[in-house]
Amino acid sequence: MSERFYSDAKLYDRLFPGGEPAVDFYRAEADRQGGSVLELGCGTGRKLIPIASDGHPCVGLELSPGMLAEAQRKAAERGVELEWVQGDMRAFDLGRTFDLVIIAANSLLHLHEASDLVDCFRSVRRHLAPGGRLVFDVFNPSVQMLAQADGVRRRREALSFVDPDRGRVHVDVAETYDAAAQVTRGTWYFSTESETDVVVAPLEIRSIFPQELPLLLSLGGLRLVERFGDWSGRPFTGDAAVQLCVCEPD
Repeated sequence: MSERFYSDAKLYDRLFPGGEPAVDFYRAEADRQGGSVLELGCGTGRKLIPIASDGHPCVGLELSPGMLAEAQRKAAERGVELEWVQGDMRAFDLGRTFDLVIIAANSLLHLHEASDLVDCFRSVRRHLAPGGRLVFDVFNPSVQMLAQADGVRRRREALSFVDPDRGRVHVDVAETYDAAAQVTRGTWYFSTESETDVVVAPLEIRSIFPQELPLLLSLGGLRLVERFGDWSGRPFTGDAAVQLCVCEPD
């Protein structure tokens, strides 16, 4: 249901610029582990291209053709060599193992069923070299915020951005929360000063609550060894915005 949201890769990058603390964290993890890196849901390569530029052999796996094409273009423009693969993070076989696997920027939350998450973790486990690690980040669900997902369309001024072709772009979002599925179902509306709703895209994101995460990992053959609450390495607490997880084979 979220394919339309990721079909315009340049628009996605303008909507979500920055992210330097996350990039720095994953670069440091790659340096700490050494060796090869696989990113699942690599998007436009925002994290993987800098890691590859540090000298690590890298592979990026991405489902969206549009995002993958933009990643390839950006890597070529910067003269960085790495391998790109179109595929599904739930079931892939690259025929090799990696010292580090990363899943960044809530990409894991596009897997809504528990069985999909377990399948992904099992696929990761098969691709980890001895001593290898999985590192990923997902948001820490806020019950208060989920309760506010009432389906009303509201403008999010903080997400407004300037498009070279369209000018100032405003973003409205309407969301509802399906508590049984643990999925937030949203519609994102992009409008310019002269035209309303030039792009309308659905986005559905799962919530993974802190207590269920270790169990899902265990079913996939992995164990949670560290969980941080921010990019500086602060210990995870209930009020943390992010679950930054470091995992090893069980």
